[in-house]
Amino acid sequence: MKILMFGWEFPPHNKGGLGTACLGLTKALSEKDKEVILVIPKGGKSENSDHLNLIVTENLYIGNDKIKYVKIDSLMHAYISTNEYEDEYAKLFYNDSKNPKLDIYGKDLFKEVQRYGEKAKIIAQFEDFEVIHCHDWMTFKAGKAAKEVSGKPLVVHVHATEFDRTGGHPNQAVYDIEREGMHVADKIIAVSNYTKDMICKHYDINSEKVEVVHNGINTDNEQEMLIEKQENVVLFLGRMTLQKGPDYFIEAANKVLDLEPNTKFIMAGTGDMYPKMIEKAAELNIGHKILFTGHLKGDEVNKAYQMAKLYVMPSVSEPFGLTALESIKNNTPVMISNQSGVSEVLTNALKADFWDVDEMVNKMVSAIRYPALGETIVEQGNHEIKGISWNKAADKCINVYDSLKKGDF
Repeated sequence: MKILMFGWEFPPHNKGGLGTACLGLTKALSEKDKEVILVIPKGGKSENSDHLNLIVTENLYIGNDKIKYVKIDSLMHAYISTNEYEDEYAKLFYNDSKNPKLDIYGKDLFKEVQRYGEKAKIIAQFEDFEVIHCHDWMTFKAGKAAKEVSGKPLVVHVHATEFDRTGGHPNQAVYDIEREGMHVADKIIAVSNYTKDMICKHYDINSEKVEVVHNGINTDNEQEMLIEKQENVVLFLGRMTLQKGPDYFIEAANKVLDLEPNTKFIMAGTGDMYPKMIEKAAELNIGHKILFTGHLKGDEVNKAYQMAKLYVMPSVSEPFGLTALESIKNNTPVMISNQSGVSEVLTNALKADFWDVDEMVNKMVSAIRYPALGETIVEQGNHEIKGISWNKAADKCINVYDSLKKGDF
C-alpha cells in the first residue's frame, strides 16, 4: 500500500508534538511494509530521518526507499498562532531580509496554507498512491486538492482543534478550514476520545465517521539517563500558549513555595505567553525560583525531564499529550490535567482539573514530600506505556486505510 501523507513539521524541525507523532507513525508504517510519500513544508535529512532515503535537489527530495520526503519552503510551524506568525515574520524580515535562502510565501499565513495546497495538487498528479493522509488543519486544503485530482480517499488526522488552541474562542478562518476538511474527508482520525467528542460537538460530524487512534511512544529501547535527578525540581515543558496553561503552573508554583520554599521550577518552551509569564513570575517575586530555558531540543529535553522530581502538564485543553509519556520514559512522575487525551491511556499519573490550582498544589507537594509516590508512578507507568506504542497506532491507521479501499465509507 502507498500512502500520500501531508504533514507540517518533522524532527528536528519541529516545535510541538505533531512532528514527533509524524516520525513515530511513519516509522511504524514503514516497518509494516507500507510506502509513505511524506510532504512537509520544511526540513531535511538528519539523525531522525535515518529511515528515509533522501535525494536532495533544489526544492525536492525524492527517496528510493519506502518513505519519500518532499520539501516545500515555509515559515509557519505546526502549532503557530496568528500573533506568533506575525512576530516571526517581522523578525525574519528585519533581521534576515538579505538572506537569499529565505523563501517566505507572504505575511498572510492563510495564503501560505493555500500555496501549500496548490503544490499538493501538482504532487498528487505525478505520484502513485492509494490513500491520502493529512495531519491537522494546515494540510487539509492540500488533502482536499489531492483528492480532487486523484479521486483517492482522504483521511484527516486531527491532533488538535482550533477550540483546543484558543481556549474555546476560535479564529473563524481556521475553523472554516478545519470544518471543510473534516466534511470532505472520507474518514477522520482523532488522537483521543476527548478530541473525538470535540469534533462531533463543534464541527457537526457523525461519530461513526471518526476513529480514535491514540498516539504512541517508542518502546523499543530504554531511555539513556543523562543527568542525575535534582532536589525538589518541578518541570513545565511545552509551548507557552493559552492551551498549555503556563499561567496556572506559575500560580501553583507560587503556592507550592509557601509550603516547600526550597522548591525550584523549570519552564521550558516558548510561545506568545512567554514574556507575560516572565513578568508574572517577577510580579509574584518568585522569578529567582523559576528557570526559563526557551525552546529545548533532543537530549536537552530528556535532561530537563530527568532533572525534575515531577513533570506537570496543566493543559486547558490537550487533545493527547505525548510529553506525559516521554516524562515517564525518562523516569519522572507526572501530574496531568483531566482535560487531556493522554489521561485515557495513562492511569499511573497524578491528575487534576486545570482550573483547580489548590488541588494541583496538594499533589505537587505530595510528590515532593513523598519520593515513594513518584517511584511507584514511574515503575507502574513504565510498564503501562509498553502497551501505548506507535506499532499499535499504525495498525489502527492501516485498518482505516483498508476500510476505505473496500469502500466502507
